[in-house]
Amino acid sequence: MLDQLLPLLLAAALVLVVAGVVKRVSLWRRGRPEKVRLLRGLMAMPRRYMLDLHHVVARDKYMSNTHVATAGGFVLSLVLLVAIHLLGFSSGVLNVALSAALVMMFTGAVFVYRRRRNPPSRLSKGPWMRLPKSLLMFAFSFFITTLPLSAAVSSDVGRWAISILLVVGIIWGLGGLVFSMSWGGPMKHAFAGALHLAFHRRPERFGGGRSTGLKAIDLAAPKLGVEQPADFKWNQLLGFDACVQCGKCEAVCPAFAAGQPLNPKKLIQDMVVGMAGCSDAKFCGSPHPGIAVGNAVGDAHQPIVGGLIAPETLWSCTTCRACVEECPMMIEHVDAVVDMRRFQTLEKGSTPGKGTEVLENLSFTDNPNGFNPQHRTHWAADQNLPLMKQVKSTDVLFWVSDGAFDMRSQRILRAFVKILNAAGVDFAVLGDEEADSGDMARRLGDEATFQRLAKRNIATLSQYQFKTLVTTDPHAFHCLKNEYLDFYPAGEKPAFEVLHHSTFINNLVKAQRLRLNASKGSNVTYHDPCYLGRYNGEYAAPRELLASLGMTLVEMERSGFRSRCCGGGGGAPITDIPGERRIADMRMDDARQTGAELIAVGCQQCTAMLEGVVEPRPVVKDIAELVAEALTMAERQQRESSRRIEIAVEMA
Repeated sequence: MLDQLLPLLLAAALVLVVAGVVKRVSLWRRGRPEKVRLLRGLMAMPRRYMLDLHHVVARDKYMSNTHVATAGGFVLSLVLLVAIHLLGFSSGVLNVALSAALVMMFTGAVFVYRRRRNPPSRLSKGPWMRLPKSLLMFAFSFFITTLPLSAAVSSDVGRWAISILLVVGIIWGLGGLVFSMSWGGPMKHAFAGALHLAFHRRPERFGGGRSTGLKAIDLAAPKLGVEQPADFKWNQLLGFDACVQCGKCEAVCPAFAAGQPLNPKKLIQDMVVGMAGCSDAKFCGSPHPGIAVGNAVGDAHQPIVGGLIAPETLWSCTTCRACVEECPMMIEHVDAVVDMRRFQTLEKGSTPGKGTEVLENLSFTDNPNGFNPQHRTHWAADQNLPLMKQVKSTDVLFWVSDGAFDMRSQRILRAFVKILNAAGVDFAVLGDEEADSGDMARRLGDEATFQRLAKRNIATLSQYQFKTLVTTDPHAFHCLKNEYLDFYPAGEKPAFEVLHHSTFINNLVKAQRLRLNASKGSNVTYHDPCYLGRYNGEYAAPRELLASLGMTLVEMERSGFRSRCCGGGGGAPITDIPGERRIADMRMDDARQTGAELIAVGCQQCTAMLEGVVEPRPVVKDIAELVAEALTMAERQQRESSRRIEIAVEMA
């Protein structure tokens, strides 16, 4: 009986899988066209899945090992089952291999089941709780059928009873996995995820690469940004469908932790709901804080904001990329958020808070606060800074950024100028020719203003000769280094290197061009700016500088690529979506727990956000300020030493 039913069950399962896959593909194709390298992507997919993806998954050793056992065993056993029971390639070796694969899968599923019995709050429940049971039944039932167990039973009744039990188990396990995999269930990530990796919209991320700059849009297009799910590119919709609802993005999201109405996992599932044309009533994870489950209803051709998500959800994001960094399926949450913001800003003009005012200021004065652009060099009236329009050529161009209009940031700029002078660096500034980098405009969705500023700044930079551009602003650093590349004339690339000031100062120290007075016994903790760390991978230089200063570094629990955002990115201080707590307060709590009396930062925005926390709190200083202080102490010691020598000579 079993020998006759197995081929039929497997054939039926394969037909259902193919039908389900066709249905999911039809949903993805509702999105906008996007060219992909079909053959190259498919050929690269195994490496991306087994190496690049598991580089991220391996951060959780428990889940990494169980995923390898369960997924690997399932794929191998499925291939062998088709070969043996459907195609008739049966042999002792194949049976042994199938038994080993099923045992591996069963073992992995046991650990998954144990994890699901007491899951972390970030994991979705519901169908995800039933998945391990289907995996266990699949592995156990097919393992039994692989062994000649029924032949050991003497009576026909016994053999029939075993066969019936195995048929029930196989239908349960196989049927559960088939519908879970290809008909919208939790295992759809098994094939959607593989195809997502093959046709990822940022293939540069694989093989150890980095791709963090936002994608430019055609301002002449009939619609700017994303209004409805069908406005996303088709491979973005595919990426949403690859979500495994593990909640790792939820666990690191600063807005979610602060009680603002954003859960990045729920946001991705809202997009899936819209793509499939249903509601989120069956969603079994954490909702957007303050927004009950069941409110997201829509389809691929209905507006997202107001139907699938509330406007406050969209504007709570700080664009810190913590969610993207943690996602085991390498989904691009921030791209989706900014794409939707573009429609709200460019087509509807509905930027919340002070967003409209800031964007108007950028349009009329080229800076977000509306200051007179002719006052950009007033902070340096006593510095006698060389201007590029006068010198034409220099080694280093110091990009001042909009810290020029802020009194607190001006102290950082002065400190950096002191360092440049102490090291004998040949540098100049653009002065009034410098405009805003456009970072704020782009994060708020105003792509038109960003592109205008980018093209203007590129035209200005192209007039002069210099080897290195340095800035103290990680946001401007990111735009100049990564996002301006799309707007250079075809075939041209910038002839200069873009560096953050922490990297540049560290290079000066290594070249022994600075004499620093080492601090003794100072405990310091370092806050990684999102746009320097996660966006550009610079974690080492600031820490090496602190070591050069003789300071004892005490790391916060969340540091490096898992650093918590200060709350100042993505226009969040402008849109000002309320929550239960301020993100900056949470970050300061992280710092207090280290016991350090000083917080070192490398970003003017981070400095402003952290210094906005009510005292008592540790002192907040930029890396440049710490180095400048060490220079001052070294100069003082040199003067005192010289004076002692003079006195000794006089006395002699």
